[in-house]
Amino acid sequence: MTEQEFALMVREHKGTIYTVCHMFASDQDEVNDLFQDTLINLWRGYDSFKGEAKLSSWIYRVALNTCISADRKKRRTPTVPLEMDVNLYEDNDADSRQIQMLYKRIHRLKPFDRAIVLLWLEGLPYDEIGAITGISAKNVSVRLVRIREELKKMKD
Repeated sequence: MTEQEFALMVREHKGTIYTVCHMFASDQDEVNDLFQDTLINLWRGYDSFKGEAKLSSWIYRVALNTCISADRKKRRTPTVPLEMDVNLYEDNDADSRQIQMLYKRIHRLKPFDRAIVLLWLEGLPYDEIGAITGISAKNVSVRLVRIREELKKMKD
Protein backbone atom coordinates (compact mmCIF):
# COMPACT_ATOMS: atom_id res chain seq x y z
CA MET A 1 0.00 0.00 0.00
CA THR A 2 1.36 3.40 -0.91
CA GLU A 3 1.27 6.37 1.44
CA GLN A 4 -1.34 8.02 -0.79
CA GLU A 5 -3.59 4.94 -0.64
CA PHE A 6 -3.18 4.80 3.12
CA ALA A 7 -3.99 8.51 3.46
CA LEU A 8 -7.14 8.01 1.36
CA MET A 9 -8.20 5.03 3.48
CA VAL A 10 -7.69 7.06 6.67
CA ARG A 11 -9.66 10.02 5.28
CA GLU A 12 -12.55 7.74 4.34
CA HIS A 13 -12.63 5.94 7.70
CA LYS A 14 -11.34 8.51 10.20
CA GLY A 15 -14.82 8.96 11.69
CA THR A 16 -15.01 5.25 12.45
CA ILE A 17 -11.54 5.19 13.98
CA TYR A 18 -12.20 8.33 16.01
CA THR A 19 -15.51 6.98 17.33
CA VAL A 20 -13.90 3.76 18.52
CA CYS A 21 -11.05 5.67 20.17
CA HIS A 22 -13.45 8.11 21.82
CA MET A 23 -15.45 5.26 23.33
CA PHE A 24 -12.36 3.86 25.05
CA ALA A 25 -10.69 7.13 26.09
CA SER A 26 -11.16 9.20 29.20
CA ASP A 27 -10.03 12.51 27.67
CA GLN A 28 -9.09 14.13 24.37
CA ASP A 29 -5.36 13.44 24.77
CA GLU A 30 -6.07 9.74 25.18
CA VAL A 31 -8.35 9.81 22.11
CA ASN A 32 -5.48 11.30 20.11
CA ASP A 33 -3.01 8.69 21.41
CA LEU A 34 -5.38 5.81 20.61
CA PHE A 35 -6.08 7.27 17.18
CA GLN A 36 -2.36 7.45 16.44
CA ASP A 37 -1.76 3.91 17.75
CA THR A 38 -4.61 2.65 15.58
CA LEU A 39 -3.13 4.29 12.49
CA ILE A 40 0.23 2.67 13.22
CA ASN A 41 -1.44 -0.74 13.61
CA LEU A 42 -3.42 -0.25 10.40
CA TRP A 43 -0.25 0.63 8.50
CA ARG A 44 1.69 -2.30 9.94
CA GLY A 45 -1.15 -4.77 9.50
CA TYR A 46 -2.39 -3.89 6.05
CA ASP A 47 -0.26 -6.59 4.41
CA SER A 48 -2.07 -9.19 6.54
CA PHE A 49 -5.51 -7.95 5.37
CA LYS A 50 -6.74 -10.71 3.09
CA GLY A 51 -9.91 -9.05 1.84
CA GLU A 52 -12.14 -11.82 3.24
CA ALA A 53 -14.13 -9.20 5.17
CA LYS A 54 -15.04 -5.66 4.20
CA LEU A 55 -12.27 -3.10 4.66
CA SER A 56 -14.46 -1.20 7.14
CA SER A 57 -14.92 -4.36 9.24
CA TRP A 58 -11.16 -4.91 9.32
CA ILE A 59 -10.61 -1.26 10.34
CA TYR A 60 -13.16 -1.63 13.16
CA ARG A 61 -11.42 -4.80 14.31
CA VAL A 62 -7.95 -3.19 14.33
CA ALA A 63 -9.26 -0.09 16.12
CA LEU A 64 -11.12 -2.15 18.72
CA ASN A 65 -8.15 -4.45 19.34
CA THR A 66 -5.84 -1.44 19.68
CA CYS A 67 -8.16 0.27 22.17
CA ILE A 68 -8.90 -2.88 24.18
CA SER A 69 -5.17 -3.65 24.44
CA ALA A 70 -4.44 -0.09 25.57
CA ASP A 71 -7.28 -0.33 28.11
CA ARG A 72 -5.81 -3.54 29.55
CA LYS A 73 -2.34 -2.00 29.71
CA LYS A 74 -3.73 1.11 31.39
CA ARG A 75 -5.43 -1.00 34.06
CA ARG A 76 -2.15 -2.80 34.80
CA THR A 77 -0.11 0.41 35.03
CA PRO A 78 -1.46 2.96 37.52
CA THR A 79 -1.17 6.59 36.46
CA VAL A 80 -1.71 9.94 38.10
CA PRO A 81 -3.86 12.17 35.89
CA LEU A 82 -3.09 15.84 35.46
CA GLU A 83 -6.31 17.70 36.19
CA MET A 84 -7.50 21.20 35.34
CA ASP A 85 -10.13 23.04 37.33
CA VAL A 86 -11.95 24.23 34.22
CA ASN A 87 -13.29 22.22 31.30
CA LEU A 88 -13.63 24.65 28.40
CA TYR A 89 -15.53 22.12 26.30
CA GLU A 90 -18.16 21.08 28.82
CA ASP A 91 -21.76 21.45 27.68
CA ASN A 92 -24.34 22.03 30.39
CA ASP A 93 -27.63 21.68 28.53
CA ALA A 94 -29.90 18.72 29.34
CA ASP A 95 -29.15 16.78 26.14
CA SER A 96 -25.39 17.10 26.62
CA ARG A 97 -25.64 15.98 30.25
CA GLN A 98 -27.70 12.95 29.22
CA ILE A 99 -25.22 12.01 26.49
CA GLN A 100 -22.32 12.44 28.93
CA MET A 101 -24.12 10.21 31.45
CA LEU A 102 -24.64 7.53 28.78
CA TYR A 103 -20.95 7.66 27.75
CA LYS A 104 -19.87 7.42 31.39
CA ARG A 105 -22.04 4.34 31.85
CA ILE A 106 -20.81 2.76 28.63
CA HIS A 107 -17.23 3.49 29.69
CA ARG A 108 -17.83 1.41 32.85
CA LEU A 109 -18.74 -1.68 30.80
CA LYS A 110 -16.22 -4.43 30.15
CA PRO A 111 -14.16 -3.66 27.02
CA PHE A 112 -15.81 -6.39 24.91
CA ASP A 113 -19.32 -5.19 25.84
CA ARG A 114 -18.23 -1.60 25.17
CA ALA A 115 -17.09 -2.66 21.70
CA ILE A 116 -20.45 -4.32 20.96
CA VAL A 117 -22.36 -1.21 22.08
CA LEU A 118 -20.12 1.02 20.00
CA LEU A 119 -20.70 -1.02 16.86
CA TRP A 120 -24.44 -1.12 17.55
CA LEU A 121 -24.52 2.66 18.06
CA GLU A 122 -22.75 3.00 14.71
CA GLY A 123 -25.75 1.25 13.16
CA LEU A 124 -23.99 -1.91 12.04
CA PRO A 125 -26.16 -5.00 11.53
CA TYR A 126 -25.79 -7.86 14.03
CA ASP A 127 -24.09 -10.14 11.50
CA GLU A 128 -21.38 -7.55 10.83
CA ILE A 129 -20.94 -6.86 14.55
CA GLY A 130 -20.54 -10.61 14.98
CA ALA A 131 -17.99 -10.79 12.18
CA ILE A 132 -15.95 -7.99 13.74
CA THR A 133 -16.09 -9.33 17.29
CA GLY A 134 -15.92 -13.03 16.45
CA ILE A 135 -19.30 -14.09 17.83
CA SER A 136 -22.58 -15.10 16.17
CA ALA A 137 -25.29 -12.59 15.28
CA LYS A 138 -27.63 -14.33 17.76
CA ASN A 139 -25.01 -13.94 20.49
CA VAL A 140 -24.73 -10.23 19.59
CA SER A 141 -28.49 -9.89 20.08
CA VAL A 142 -28.42 -11.67 23.44
CA ARG A 143 -25.42 -9.67 24.67
CA LEU A 144 -27.06 -6.36 23.68
CA VAL A 145 -30.17 -7.20 25.70
CA ARG A 146 -27.99 -7.98 28.72
CA ILE A 147 -25.87 -4.87 28.22
CA ARG A 148 -28.98 -2.64 28.04
CA GLU A 149 -30.20 -4.13 31.32
CA GLU A 150 -26.80 -3.56 32.90
CA LEU A 151 -26.78 0.08 31.71
CA LYS A 152 -30.27 0.64 33.16
CA LYS A 153 -29.19 -0.70 36.56
CA MET A 154 -26.11 1.52 36.79
CA LYS A 155 -26.18 4.44 39.15
CA ASP A 156 -24.14 7.54 38.37
